[in-house]
Amino acid sequence: MASIQLHGVIDATIFEVDKLPGGWWMSFLKVLYSYKLKEIFGYKASARLYATIHLDNAKVAATRRLEFDKDSPPQWQQSFHIYSAHLATQVIISFKVTGFQTTQVIGRAYMQAEELLSGKPVDKWLEILDEKHHKPLSGAPKIHVELRFSRATAHPNWSQGIKTPDFPGVPYTFFTQRNGCRATLYQDAHVLDEFVPKIPFPPGYKPHRCWEDVFDAVSNAKHLIYIAGWTVYTEITLIRDPRRPKPGGGITLGELLEKKANEGVRVLILIWEDKTTVEHISGKNGYSLSRDEQILPGYKSPLHHQKIVVVDSEIPNGESSSKKRRIVSFIGGIDLSDGRYDNQSHSLFRTLNTVHRNDFYQNGFSDASILKGGPREPWHDIHCRLEGAIAWDVLTNFEQRWRKQGGGEDLLVHLSEHGDIFIPPSPVLSPEDSETWNIQLFRSIDEGAVDYSWPNEFHHNVFFNLDLVNGKDHAIERSIQDAYINAIRRAKNFIYIENQYFLGSSFGWNTQGHNLGKVGAWNLIPKELSLKIVSKIEAGERFTVYVVIPMFPEGIPDALPVQPILFWQMMTMDMMYRDIARAIKAKGLKVEPKDYLTFLCVGNREIKKSGEYEPPEKPKDGTDYSRAQKSRRYMIYVHSKMMIVDDEYIIVGSANINQRSMDGARDTEIAMGAYQPHHLATTQPARGLIHGQRLALWYEHLGIFDDTFLKPESIQCVRKVNEIAKKNWSLYIQEKLDDLPGHLLSYPIEVLHDGQVTILPGSEFFPDTRAPVLGAKTDLLPSVITT
Repeated sequence: MASIQLHGVIDATIFEVDKLPGGWWMSFLKVLYSYKLKEIFGYKASARLYATIHLDNAKVAATRRLEFDKDSPPQWQQSFHIYSAHLATQVIISFKVTGFQTTQVIGRAYMQAEELLSGKPVDKWLEILDEKHHKPLSGAPKIHVELRFSRATAHPNWSQGIKTPDFPGVPYTFFTQRNGCRATLYQDAHVLDEFVPKIPFPPGYKPHRCWEDVFDAVSNAKHLIYIAGWTVYTEITLIRDPRRPKPGGGITLGELLEKKANEGVRVLILIWEDKTTVEHISGKNGYSLSRDEQILPGYKSPLHHQKIVVVDSEIPNGESSSKKRRIVSFIGGIDLSDGRYDNQSHSLFRTLNTVHRNDFYQNGFSDASILKGGPREPWHDIHCRLEGAIAWDVLTNFEQRWRKQGGGEDLLVHLSEHGDIFIPPSPVLSPEDSETWNIQLFRSIDEGAVDYSWPNEFHHNVFFNLDLVNGKDHAIERSIQDAYINAIRRAKNFIYIENQYFLGSSFGWNTQGHNLGKVGAWNLIPKELSLKIVSKIEAGERFTVYVVIPMFPEGIPDALPVQPILFWQMMTMDMMYRDIARAIKAKGLKVEPKDYLTFLCVGNREIKKSGEYEPPEKPKDGTDYSRAQKSRRYMIYVHSKMMIVDDEYIIVGSANINQRSMDGARDTEIAMGAYQPHHLATTQPARGLIHGQRLALWYEHLGIFDDTFLKPESIQCVRKVNEIAKKNWSLYIQEKLDDLPGHLLSYPIEVLHDGQVTILPGSEFFPDTRAPVLGAKTDLLPSVITT
């Protein structure tokens, strides 16, 4: 059977099964329901029938689960909009029964993948076969399906970017695109006054300071402060720059929130990891905290990972006496917690007696302490502030989550009852304003974490129209992955990514002799990127993807779960580079795979200066901690979750590029996708605030500006970046100690001409550790934890 690259969209409908088959399972269920044992034993004795769609081994859709009826076969009549990037031989429809704490495959039906290539609907009654022997089931039941495949390259938006200012956004999502908004983009929690990049910034660009803006927003709230995060640590201070003091800026976050609660502001907090310091004020004066406990002791799965602040705010440019209020929201990667405060210098040692004296954070050593000194773990992140109707969508998300997981409806501020105060969702900028934004909200979430408040007469077409998928008796929303896929497919010239993790598309991995079993890292993003590059190579066009990730995931680098995550990451990189290398070879080009796709990380190294903090203790000799302290180096932890496409479209949020964040039924995530309609890359390169954000980030990482950076898709640019990063890596690992001229480092892997990812000579282990760069597979942790 031929393997077919099904890169595009499969519109599928599973209608019904024509009859229930024989066999012991069906006989058992018929007896069970005939004697009404279900009524006796309740839900535990119930059985439900459903169907799934697989492309070879990768599950891509599942129907809702229908109660077993001994007199009537199931009729789902359910449609799906399936993004695919799989190399598959077959489409497999599985007929299943779940109940009694088990799930059984009744049978499977098969269709050859090549049947879909015509692009026309394929409407068939398929025989349901025995899973083991592939023979018709007793009674010869059939399942009615319709499938239609549309190639990604045939879509009118393929490689066209955002063609017009009225681009409607990503289809089939819970939240529609909002126009006339404003977005403020942040790099890191703080920006020093002396960070003045010598680059050609677009008009209107200026650096913004995230935690200063959050402090102002919370301080000025009159009615509500809603916070959601993976963690909230109330002992931190948001204002630390001595050259930028603010009235009341010396108090902690907890003191600020308690002060606002005492003023009558409703303060609601949803967190996953409890830092305990919130509890002394929880429940006071409208202050309420809700948190979830860990599911597995010692491991974090699943997580409530959204990072949100929602407040009421004054009307900009309004009268000072006006009581009118609006909603302003913050989302992104930065939790209000310890270790997050940092600026573009990302110092390891030089701030331990100033802004990090009471906020020493280092998660890479088991015994790290301010008493033993640096290096601290620098933190690089991306965040944003949203104004306009989009801010109300973030509010809606919080309210839905609070109703499900928080303190119920009563604690929420019902804005409809304050119509004389709150202006309704409306544009904050006119369509003619050159600084206006169009913004859309995306999520990874399911009904276990959010109250959708469906109407009683809920119809399955709502699932299709919102691109919701079925989990175990609940809806799953994964529009963040859909947004990434749409943006990658639209991309014309280049993509720049910063993300805490990078793994996925396990259906395309080269197993290299490993028994990967059911890894289940199905998200399409890595494969979408490599297929985009391949299409550009085949078309004779330039295209470059830059990916900045941490040197290694946070934690002890030679231990669990870091090593298996690194292994999955290596498998992902290897898959992508092999795709690219095959395309290069087929075209006979004299280029390298890294001319199209480059992985980078960031790190710092500092010489000792006079007046530096002197710790009273020292780390134990022979440890990673001791070696890093002596070599005066450490990675800068990349916690960003951002993608920039052609300098005209940006995604910022809390979602990592891994299965946990993109699945929808695992970690809860939030993100926004945005563009400025007056700054599109239609006839000339985009030069709006997204372009300014990328240049500022590159200046932070590289420490220089070069004219080639204005055309990041060019081979001159990618080779320039790779050259600088390679030189910085050499300086980072050499014995001679000196300050690095820039933070950007080549990711320490070797990419062979055939795309194989292997050990970089001299860099089998991360500096100052015995942790293998390529990671190691383990069976000690389930892949649901590490993917």
